[in-house]
Amino acid sequence: MLEKKVLETIKKYDLIKNGDNIVVGVSGGPDSMALLNILLKLKKEMKFDIVVAHINHMIRLEADEETKYVESFCEMHNIKCFIKKEKVEQIAKNEKIGTEEAGRKLRYNFFEEVIINAKANKIATAHTANDNAETVLMNIMRGSGTTGLRGIEPIREDKYIRPLIECTRFEIEEYCKNEKLQPKIDKSNSENIYTRNKVRNMLIPFVEENFNPNIVASLNRLSNLAKLENEYIEKETKKSYDKVLIEQNLGNNIKERKNSVILDLKKFNSLDLVIKNRLMLYTIGKVLGNSQNIERVHIEDLVKLCSKNIGNKYLTPNKNIKVMVNNGKIYFKQL
Repeated sequence: MLEKKVLETIKKYDLIKNGDNIVVGVSGGPDSMALLNILLKLKKEMKFDIVVAHINHMIRLEADEETKYVESFCEMHNIKCFIKKEKVEQIAKNEKIGTEEAGRKLRYNFFEEVIINAKANKIATAHTANDNAETVLMNIMRGSGTTGLRGIEPIREDKYIRPLIECTRFEIEEYCKNEKLQPKIDKSNSENIYTRNKVRNMLIPFVEENFNPNIVASLNRLSNLAKLENEYIEKETKKSYDKVLIEQNLGNNIKERKNSVILDLKKFNSLDLVIKNRLMLYTIGKVLGNSQNIERVHIEDLVKLCSKNIGNKYLTPNKNIKVMVNNGKIYFKQL
């Protein structure tokens, strides 16, 4: 049943096409092993190839055992497996960021390495309906706005795909039992140190018991509605961007730090507030390649700066970009 559900998700969001070569992120846990096993069964029918990317964060004693488990599964099924070991705690310390953030950066950088080495074109991660519900809740608590209600996208940048995004953790665990996969359990997931673990192990069970036993399904419905509405707003934002654009200089290499955009201040100020907020975020994404770490308060301050129309004033919402208002124009410059 789960394989059929995943196939329906793949077709619904057009996640996999004939001839794709997919890097599957596999930790050895239930979610990623279920994903790998399902894609292994579907690949002949759908005519695509897979390789595995496994990263050992070298935090827990069981990590080496998990690496061996993934290796042996891949050997048994003749799947090419790329493995990397990195001391994530040391990296987090050196970069002065949290261990969770360091681990995520490390994983996605490794996936990008593998996609080049394996001559692949997509990266599949084992995000589930539960992960999506947790993300939506965390975004609500952060005050991220309606964009945060979208949660985890089934496909991002036409490259990152989440075939399990409509499957619950319970369904996946049952599938692993039925398939006798014997995945490895990361004991740190039960430790309520990180925010996500607290949401997963404390908040959601509390809501299920006291308010709504179907909270995961409810949050996923909210997420799907938010996706539809955001798609419409994004289309309108792109139309508005074309109307207010004066000049854009966007290089292919983001690291060259030469990107800039100039918008017409008067036309920008005539727009609806919702579109102005989105347009500000959209333009920053154009200049930097993404809009990570740009909070709602930054956007509100930038829109206020434009509405005041005071010459030669600027803000730096983060260390990578400067937004200046001068002579009837809004300048976005990569730093």
